[in-house]
Amino acid sequence: MAIGTPSGRTNKETREVDGGSRRAGYYQCGTRHITMYLKILAHPIFVNLNYHMPMIVDLSHPLVLLKGENGSGKSTLLHSIHLALQGQQVDGYIYRLDKGKVETAGSYMFDAEQHNPRMHRDMFQDNPAMYEFLSSASHGQVMLSLFTQTFPQLPKGTVLLLDEPEMALSPSNQRRILKMMQELVDQKGLRVIAATHSEILTGAKETYVINLDNHINKNVVDTSLGVPGASTLQ
Repeated sequence: MAIGTPSGRTNKETREVDGGSRRAGYYQCGTRHITMYLKILAHPIFVNLNYHMPMIVDLSHPLVLLKGENGSGKSTLLHSIHLALQGQQVDGYIYRLDKGKVETAGSYMFDAEQHNPRMHRDMFQDNPAMYEFLSSASHGQVMLSLFTQTFPQLPKGTVLLLDEPEMALSPSNQRRILKMMQELVDQKGLRVIAATHSEILTGAKETYVINLDNHINKNVVDTSLGVPGASTLQ
């Protein structure tokens, strides 16, 4: 099962992005065709989410967004990509990462909920300025500071993986981090892959969107909403 055709578009449709094109199968920059695929042959979680195996995930574009309903596997896929980029082996997870001519310098995983510095202020007790900032700043302000100060320091070629970076951000600030992600790609040479529910991010022409809802096996009846006509409350 190939995962990566943009939602609502056929394989032949293109969308111009910063001198390249947005198309299922490859990212074209000038005259170069740059391809990068993750082939998931077996996975202990995806098999229970009714995905067909093998899964072939198109990561050719430098700014990829994963969208889908809660429980569709966005975070699982993000972590699976991270493990593959790190070359780690996990029981039940069999994969092949084909980077083609893409040069990467490792990966950096950030979960906006688990890794928020505000939840780990004790780590900054030897940095009074940062400790004071974390004590007074909102969740959204801390997230913006990561985009302006932390992520730009990552080495060129790093694959930055973000789990719901829009968390606690207003619509206007979601547009700001979209611009920041573009700048991380264009100016810092990073590749960005993010799992998100933000329609502001997924609706941007500069991104390559993978909608996981389009790839779940529709032949399996979804019972999560209960029996038609009956209460969903247990």
